[in-house]
Amino acid sequence: MRLFDQRLTTGLLMLKASLLALSAFCSIGIACAAEQAPAKVTIARVGSQPSSVGPAKNFTGAVRVDSPFQGTAPARVAGGIVTFEPSARTAWHTHPLGQTLIVTAGAGRVQQWGGQIQEIHPGDVVSIPPGAKHWHGAGPLVGMSHIAITEIADGKSTEWMEKVSDAQYQQ
Repeated sequence: MRLFDQRLTTGLLMLKASLLALSAFCSIGIACAAEQAPAKVTIARVGSQPSSVGPAKNFTGAVRVDSPFQGTAPARVAGGIVTFEPSARTAWHTHPLGQTLIVTAGAGRVQQWGGQIQEIHPGDVVSIPPGAKHWHGAGPLVGMSHIAITEIADGKSTEWMEKVSDAQYQQ
């Protein structure tokens, strides 16, 4: 019986110490999910955020960017709807955690550095690996729209590089 009593006492002391530590963490704001209010569902209504023009340093041609969501910590995901006029395209760029494109309209192109240009169409899902140098945009005759989903690492989702030349685009 003594061994049982010792184990019970030790177990209760460990439980008490754990609860005291958890209480201390909660009192200084460290990870106490049990005491946090539950997050609420939010809806970003269409038109609630203005569209922006794709900056000339990162795009060639007419590009419109709508950024309907930016994750809040601990989430790292961000998304945008990007619309390219014919022949418009991104500059070469990389993403530290990769990127997913979901083509929603038109006809487009994507190319990874050293690879061939590939045609993309509505319903296509393009998975770009982390660190892969690439560009994407519309075809020469038809515009293209896609949803772009990226994750943010150390405050950054994209590393922009040089522009895609007309010769590279027309390969």
